[in-house]
Amino acid sequence: MIRKLLFFSLGFAFTVANGQNLFSFGFDGTTANMLAAGWQVTNQSTPIYAGAPTWSIASYASATSTTPFGGTSSAGQSGGFNSLALVNYTSTGTSSTTGSGTISNWLITPSINVVDGDVVTFWSRKGTSGTTDYPDRLELRMSTAASTVVPSTGASDVGSFTTVALTINPTLAGGFIYPKVWTQYTYTVSGVPTPTDVKFAFRYFVTNGGPAGANSDIIGIDTFSVDRTLSTQDFFAKNFTLYPNPANNVLNLSSKSNTAIETVQVLDLNGRVVKNTTVNGMTDAQVNVADLNAGMYFVEVVTNEGKATSKFMKN
Repeated sequence: MIRKLLFFSLGFAFTVANGQNLFSFGFDGTTANMLAAGWQVTNQSTPIYAGAPTWSIASYASATSTTPFGGTSSAGQSGGFNSLALVNYTSTGTSSTTGSGTISNWLITPSINVVDGDVVTFWSRKGTSGTTDYPDRLELRMSTAASTVVPSTGASDVGSFTTVALTINPTLAGGFIYPKVWTQYTYTVSGVPTPTDVKFAFRYFVTNGGPAGANSDIIGIDTFSVDRTLSTQDFFAKNFTLYPNPANNVLNLSSKSNTAIETVQVLDLNGRVVKNTTVNGMTDAQVNVADLNAGMYFVEVVTNEGKATSKFMKN
């Protein structure tokens, strides 16, 4: 079974109004540049053959009609064509073309000083344009240990990265549950009550993966950023009214102090953006939530004065 390479694209960070960008990395250079900047890579897949790939920076000479993530257009959600950190289904097996196993391939950030409420944001998608889905899974993990323990003993080892911040397609469901278009994911840091040096890790974690496996194909991430916003709960309560809550069909957002709203996003509990509404400076907004499944969601408001987040219930 021959399949395409697997890429992760990381571009440029967004800026939070009246907030602070704590970390961003464009992945525009070489693998050596990435490692020199403090990133770490380790492939703990089982089985693993000599020469199995770790994460690296893409180095395509040119785009073709079959290049992942958009063919001859830009491969990433943001940044240049080769602004990619890549990894692929050949992480496990008996060679790059045979065998199967459990993929556990890690890309680990440098230390970043965070506290509860800081926001980690990135985009992800499958890179395939094919019609057959080989299910993928990606974990964002966090280590708060004073001395980070990097996984080293195989696919079941997570080192000190014991906090699972979010998981895309946790059950390895088929049918392109892992999105085929760039989709934004967000994790709000919790369990870190005082400023602490932590590391985050992207773990490509797929059972029954590899060239002969039923799972693992081609996915990517882009636009990785860690930001500190305003005190979003206080900011929201002071500046906005959200109604009705619970909501059935339409969620209304109204400014209390003529604060101009730029965008409104609705996120599920996994951090996936399921609604994105551009408001362009108006003081009131409506979001159609009729097609959402019942349950708890976050609504995130971006204004020229800052970003605010609140919860609402969809009936």
